[in-house]
Amino acid sequence: MFYAIAYWVRPLFTNRFTEKYFVPALTVKFIGAIGLGIIYQYYYGGGRPSGDTFNYYNQSKVIYEAFDYSFKAGLKLLLANGELDIDTHNFASKISWYHSPTEYFIIKLAAFFGLLCFQTYTVIGLFFALVSFSGMWAMYRTFLKLFPHLYKEFAIAVFFLPSVFFWGSGLLKDSITIGALGWLFYGFYATFIQKKKLLLSGLLTFVAAYVIYSVKIYILLSFLPPALFWVFIENNNKIKNVAIRNLTKPVFLLIGLAGAYIGATRLTEGDRRYDLDKITQTSQINTIYLTEQVKTGSAYNIGIFDGSISSLLKVGPQAVIVALYRPFLWEVRNPVMLLSAIEASIFIFLTLRFFFKTGFFKTLKLISSKPILTFCFLFSIVFAFGVGTNSGNFGTLVRYKIPLMPFYLSALYIMQSYTKRPKKLVRLLKTA
Repeated sequence: MFYAIAYWVRPLFTNRFTEKYFVPALTVKFIGAIGLGIIYQYYYGGGRPSGDTFNYYNQSKVIYEAFDYSFKAGLKLLLANGELDIDTHNFASKISWYHSPTEYFIIKLAAFFGLLCFQTYTVIGLFFALVSFSGMWAMYRTFLKLFPHLYKEFAIAVFFLPSVFFWGSGLLKDSITIGALGWLFYGFYATFIQKKKLLLSGLLTFVAAYVIYSVKIYILLSFLPPALFWVFIENNNKIKNVAIRNLTKPVFLLIGLAGAYIGATRLTEGDRRYDLDKITQTSQINTIYLTEQVKTGSAYNIGIFDGSISSLLKVGPQAVIVALYRPFLWEVRNPVMLLSAIEASIFIFLTLRFFFKTGFFKTLKLISSKPILTFCFLFSIVFAFGVGTNSGNFGTLVRYKIPLMPFYLSALYIMQSYTKRPKKLVRLLKTA
């Protein structure tokens, strides 16, 4: 049924260059969703610490069973936000994450999909893969609006990185957040850069931002400042008069920074983990706990970020490096780490090759002169700093960092395109 729908809608969202990637990209998402369940069942033994795929599934079964008992009780649980009443109390007491909004959001979504497939784990995973794929295809189409001749390169960056389609496809938070991030990127570009179909694109932006806010707010916090800075650069570049453009640049910059700060503080106000007054303490707790408690050989320690300038200068570069380029091949302790290490090695190779080929200062100039490159690298660095300081071990890091990977690799491919000078004219591809 999923493939029938895919072949039916493919002509609506592809052209003659991209249609060949549509079904293969969906297929690897399905492989990732099924593979995730197999790995957790047979490699990890069906049981891992809280937060894993089977915990979401088992707790979503409670909602499914509630529908068997009473449609009213099941519907209340599906729409609940921690409330208790006589209809839901007996069922809610069996859901350990009932009062945890982020986890319960995923449980409710899994339960909804479960109603469509008799609560079958694998099919629920395929639904999550489908949601993820829809957002990532939107991300892919957004990149193509800017560089239509890089359809092959963007397909690799967005769909075919093993860590991304494995951890970003099954019954986990990561599938929903990376899909929502793709829709956010698509909607933001259409609303604030293209300024087209404002009502629809604005609605997409709001819904995607709300989903990320509900599940992993730190992704939104990482996206917001670079995105607003992107808007500033685009609008500033449209000013034809050089003198006026230079005069207004500081104003746009201040507005962008102020907007990013207000957005970040309002989004996290009162949040027990991500309020700006508490985020440093949270970072310290996470780092200490993970580096001291994980005994599998996959832990790393870059120090503790305490919010000071000195700790930022000390920990920041290490956090970015560990998120983008580690684990190194000699740090591999298990098959999952090997996969991540191979991808990190590819990132190192492509990055160093471009810097050596083009030159350090020319590369920085190219990044600063192209708004999309500025956005991609700023988002990647900000996000890498966040997950690098809060993970503490490579096992969690490989999952946490997947939102930045398509953007970082896409940026590398974009820079490469400026040095290759493709023979085919871009304008011909735009007419495809």
